[in-house]
Amino acid sequence: MLPPIAPRPEPPRPRLKWWPVLAAFAIALVGYFGAWVWHRVAGLVVTGVDLAEYVKFIPAYRGGEIRLLRESFYMPLVAGSLIAGLVASRRVLPLWLRWVAGLLAIPLALAMLPPAWSPALLMMPEFRLQSVAIALCIAALLLLPATRFLPDWLVLLVIAVLALAAAIWPATGFLQLLAPIEALYRQPIRPGWGFWLSTLGFLAVAFFAILGAIPRRPRR
Repeated sequence: MLPPIAPRPEPPRPRLKWWPVLAAFAIALVGYFGAWVWHRVAGLVVTGVDLAEYVKFIPAYRGGEIRLLRESFYMPLVAGSLIAGLVASRRVLPLWLRWVAGLLAIPLALAMLPPAWSPALLMMPEFRLQSVAIALCIAALLLLPATRFLPDWLVLLVIAVLALAAAIWPATGFLQLLAPIEALYRQPIRPGWGFWLSTLGFLAVAFFAILGAIPRRPRR
């Protein structure tokens, strides 16, 4: 009698490792556009996307008492646009999801445009860095035909690096601003729900991306 044939190991399911990354990415983006400075008066609520412009009106920043890169608050948009483009290049994901990610990369990049912008305004030294960031994000979309051939583990590691930058860089700058904002509002200020969702969300993106990049051996 022939011995029973051992069942073949289940083939890896590469799509599964992307879902935690995508869920954390969505949470992080919601947090970034949410309230980082919360106040019962709606006009005093400051979102993450507004901080890069809002910081210019804080006396401590204008006087040089606080040294931080204003454009660091745009890092979630830079990382978000690049991550969305990389997600759009993954052939293991559903086609509709890849289209959504690719289209999302464009408004995320354009969200860095200053209010009432014009081509001449974008060339001014004050806005030059964010203009370069916008151009790089849009140019990255043109590389989608090439990035689609990159292995998943490499793309996930790039996403992890981008997510860490999007979590740490704006958070450290924002924590420096809390005391000056308290002085302006004349009341204690704690980081709002948007700050926590964005920071923890991008940290979760980095964690799940690194976890997904680790090769797994099929079960015997």
